[in-house]
Amino acid sequence: MKRENVLTGSPWEEKMGYCRAVRIGNTIEISGTVAIIDGVLVKATDAYAQTYNIIERVEKVLQDLNASLQDVIRTRIFTTDITTFESVAKAHSKFFKDIKPATGFYEISKLVAPEYLVEIEFTAVIA
Repeated sequence: MKRENVLTGSPWEEKMGYCRAVRIGNTIEISGTVAIIDGVLVKATDAYAQTYNIIERVEKVLQDLNASLQDVIRTRIFTTDITTFESVAKAHSKFFKDIKPATGFYEISKLVAPEYLVEIEFTAVIA
């Protein structure tokens, strides 16, 4: 089967040797994604906005692979503060309320930078 890598231009893709997403056949795996914190719409203290930003950006990656959020079967949500659960869940539900992928919500000690509260990985399977 053909392998399709999606690169987004992040300098970390080259430094770390990874890509944003990999599609093989009808399966798409999307790397852990953090928000683009702009200090206005997405703040370092706003787990809801970070989660929303992540899912919006991943939606575009899926579209580039001729897929959509409807194809997402699993999300893995990592946070540095488990008390953000309600905010993260509210943003996740805005996109996945009717799709209902399997998911996990995990508290971890740190993400790559202190301003990130949330990181999400996605698995999609195109029916």
